Amino acid sequence: MKIEKIQALRGPNIWSIRRKKLIQMRLDLEEMENYPTNKIDGFRERIEKLIPSLITHRCSEGVEGGFFHRVETGTWMGHVIEHIALEIQTLAGMDVGFGRTRETKSPGVYNVVFNYLEENVGIYAAEEAVKIAETLIEGKDYDLNACIQKLKEIRERVRLGPSTGSIVEEAVSRKIPWIRLGTNSLVQLGYGVNQQRFQATITGKTSSIAVDIACNKELTKRMLHDAAIPVPIGDLIVDEEGLNTVIKRIGYPIVLKPLDGNHGKGSSINVNDWEAAKTGLEHAQKYSRKVIVEKYITGYDFRVLVIDNKMVAAARRVPAHIVGDGELNIQQLIEKENKDPRRGYGHENVLTEIEVDKDTLELLEKLQYTLETIPQRGEIVYLKSTANLSTGGTSIDVTDMVHPENITMAERISKIIGLDVCGIDIMAENLTQPLKESGGAIIEVNAAPGFRMHLAPSEGLPRNVAAPVVDMLYPQGKPFTIPIIAVTGTNGKTTTTRLISHIVKSNGYRVGFTTSDGIYIQNTMLSKGDTTGPLSAEFILKDPTVEFAVLETARGGILRSGLGYSQCDIGVLTNIEEDHLGMNDIHNLRDLTKVKRVVLDSVKKTGWSVLNADNKYSMKIVNDLDCNVAIFSMDENNPHIVKFAKEGRITCVYEEGFVTIKKGDWKIRIGKAKDFPITMEGKARFMIENVLAASLASYLHGFGIEDISNSLRTFIPSAQLTPGRLNVFKFKSFKVLIDFAHNPSGYEAIEDYLKNVEATKKIGIISGVGDRRDSDIRECGKIAGRMFDHIIIRNEKHLRGRTEEEINGLIIEGMQSSGKDVSYEIIPKEIEALKHAMGMAEDGTFITALSDVISNAIDLVQEYQARELLEDDKNG
Repeated sequence: MKIEKIQALRGPNIWSIRRKKLIQMRLDLEEMENYPTNKIDGFRERIEKLIPSLITHRCSEGVEGGFFHRVETGTWMGHVIEHIALEIQTLAGMDVGFGRTRETKSPGVYNVVFNYLEENVGIYAAEEAVKIAETLIEGKDYDLNACIQKLKEIRERVRLGPSTGSIVEEAVSRKIPWIRLGTNSLVQLGYGVNQQRFQATITGKTSSIAVDIACNKELTKRMLHDAAIPVPIGDLIVDEEGLNTVIKRIGYPIVLKPLDGNHGKGSSINVNDWEAAKTGLEHAQKYSRKVIVEKYITGYDFRVLVIDNKMVAAARRVPAHIVGDGELNIQQLIEKENKDPRRGYGHENVLTEIEVDKDTLELLEKLQYTLETIPQRGEIVYLKSTANLSTGGTSIDVTDMVHPENITMAERISKIIGLDVCGIDIMAENLTQPLKESGGAIIEVNAAPGFRMHLAPSEGLPRNVAAPVVDMLYPQGKPFTIPIIAVTGTNGKTTTTRLISHIVKSNGYRVGFTTSDGIYIQNTMLSKGDTTGPLSAEFILKDPTVEFAVLETARGGILRSGLGYSQCDIGVLTNIEEDHLGMNDIHNLRDLTKVKRVVLDSVKKTGWSVLNADNKYSMKIVNDLDCNVAIFSMDENNPHIVKFAKEGRITCVYEEGFVTIKKGDWKIRIGKAKDFPITMEGKARFMIENVLAASLASYLHGFGIEDISNSLRTFIPSAQLTPGRLNVFKFKSFKVLIDFAHNPSGYEAIEDYLKNVEATKKIGIISGVGDRRDSDIRECGKIAGRMFDHIIIRNEKHLRGRTEEEINGLIIEGMQSSGKDVSYEIIPKEIEALKHAMGMAEDGTFITALSDVISNAIDLVQEYQARELLEDDKNG
């Protein structure tokens, strides 16, 4: 078997709108296409023995053991690999369950699709599932435990931490979109101007001064002491002399910790003699030259969490430990404790496995114990010097037991230090009494405190401490997204996107939009190229200055990665025509419709889908969409328009020369089409279609009729504003049109426009696109033969696997079938072809260059225009 391609679909896609995160693996079964599972001796027994938990997979049988029954009766290996990939992720602590396996038009080649939680894990699971299947086929041994461990390691390396993850989960539950910025824990919630950022539990509202104060333990202690908050007595030292001075003053036991340490690193607690104190100093100075020495406060380790100056949770933290039974040694007791189902690798479970490290061995050495020591029954042996959950510690929720005075004190501390998310470490016998009575003290104040101990305590009630963070970032009524209009279709996407963006900008919004030319904010191009995929959409949505997004969304990005947004407010489908067929398993217009409708399926239930009533395939889905629907047409008597009118629904039509919004039978005219420059005085019918789509989408968003009309009147088509979209350049004796038309429907639109153009001779510069079907290339040649008097055939920049002779032959075949005797010549280079056409132009000639490299063609024509003007100036 051979993996041809693995893709990670990160947004809504052709397989599922709701399950956004999917792996799509294109798998060639090769000779295994001839061997379903019932033809492989012993396969059922081997897979059941290796992965017995697959019995829970119900498969299409709908009952437990359904998958094994399918294996028994015979199923193909792509289906088996789908289930293996799902189960090994589940066994590694990532519960996933959605999968699909579908054969492509290529015999023996399948798309194996399954969901993932972490992308890198999903990709590894895809590759490893194929290896597992191959070893099962061959009857060889496979180390499944090693595979599961590897999946866990990848997950821990790339996943969001438990605190970050909890905030993201809370945001998702409120339908707040999120984007991971980079590979660490920096996350953006919301879009554009309404975004908020956080990293771990530091938010965009967290004061950097407050973080600096919290990180300086000595300064924190002094500020709290000055505010009459109890803190341990002690001092800051840099050497043994200073250490000795402090010990003489405060006495044993003491605590040593680095000034700039965190997470308990470099700390030594309950130090009772000089040798241990010197060792503690040496250990602390590995992290910071300056070391804090304090009186050791007896009692329990508590963490109080304050968010937005309100206490939300409190927990008693217990360092990793074992309890002796008088029989097992310490090593055996650790192994027994790690078998607790609540413990797992990294952050996968409530508790973390206990690892023996230097800290553990040093603590045992102080007790004169080794790992072979057998503790007495009931004896507690602490294995870590700090109570962090990441080192195996446990937590007990005590939120409801905190005395009101201690709550008030904690909230004061958060304001004194200035932290919006504040973790306060307290050492005390309890929190049920005020600290001044229990003799407790504030040990430390933490910026970016961990949430795990509160989210999933080993004892007591779990607390959703992520909720107050999201409440703080997005108080009630504050928007978290920006309006998004997504535009898809075969032809007209870019112009429609630009028209809508112009209307939005003219109405006072700072608009970001993506097109096949580039990414723009307020008409300033920030990135050049075909930017119609998910990364370009994210670029706009991540920009903190953007107030409104208009996103051209092409088929390539949808197939490659899914959408770059979860939902949009309005989805526009301009049309579905034959283009790019025969590629990426899209073989007919039904397949293409499935791709394009992903945009419409992502529209919010309260949003709108805008469809072309004149387009057969667009209207096939009009009744299947789970949102409001409006349609547009060049004919107000279109049966779909008539039906919508009877139902009192909204449409947009071209009638009696006007662009008109219809509500039932009521008409609201936006203006005459010929008054809108983009329509070329009403001669370019396909441009009028784009105006209809843009006008309807803008109206549905809420823009006024007059505002839409004024915006359309000021949208002047040009090489700068609409490159490659019906750009006409005037010379003294001839004209040149440059357009991006590259498929039969695009050619037909140009043909329709040229019927209204008066010219003594019409010259066309065309080429065939190598990755189109033979029939598409022939059809373009046929249409060109009808609309031009003379044709110059040039070559595409990228032949995409074909030869020049093959493509040109198909074009000529098409031209010869047009029913018109048209002359032609072949000039391979586009620039040379354009120069030749302008050189042979006579008075009244109209040259049409259907170009794939728009910028080069435009630059050349503008250079010729400038040269003509210069000559005119010289001649006076």
